[in-house]
Amino acid sequence: MIRLRTLLIVLTAVFAVLSAGLVWYASTQLPAEQTDGQAGAGIGGPFVLTDQDGQRRSDRDFRGRFVLLYFGYTYCPDVCPTTLQSIADALAMLGPDAARVVPVFITVDPARDTPAALKKYLAAFGPRFVGLTGNEAAIARVAHAWRVYFARHPAPGGGYSVDHSGTIYLLGPDGKLATIYDATEGAKALASDLRTRL
Repeated sequence: MIRLRTLLIVLTAVFAVLSAGLVWYASTQLPAEQTDGQAGAGIGGPFVLTDQDGQRRSDRDFRGRFVLLYFGYTYCPDVCPTTLQSIADALAMLGPDAARVVPVFITVDPARDTPAALKKYLAAFGPRFVGLTGNEAAIARVAHAWRVYFARHPAPGGGYSVDHSGTIYLLGPDGKLATIYDATEGAKALASDLRTRL
């Protein structure tokens, strides 16, 4: 009887800890399938950073247009260039309607991604892109507001790489989160959804 009671107490405690952990985890994750409305509540926030031309840019500068927002870094070996090319290709598919969309790339590696580095890097994806950088604290604040994970790791042969989440955020003309895309969706799927919103 005592063993059974002890077992029940232990199982109850384990269940409580696991439940609390699941609630915490769910509260820190982006919705699996983002839709319009309240699903994006609490994700995002204002920012003031420096663009690839050395000009201060605020989130308010993009009001009135849709924004495709992506976090990455110029030394990224594969995911970032692939994603940025998908965004560029999707915008090309939209034709003249692409003028209503601003692709914005925020670095998670401000130590190396100076305005000049961003300008050179983004030129490969076309003139539409706005690249943003800032000091470490400013980038950390913006990343936290958008629930973006990033962490530096030593790279083989020296230097470091940056692990980061790979979400593309779509902001509406009001500056609020409209939906999210997985970076692997590809240009056609991205263009197709954008076309329904423009």
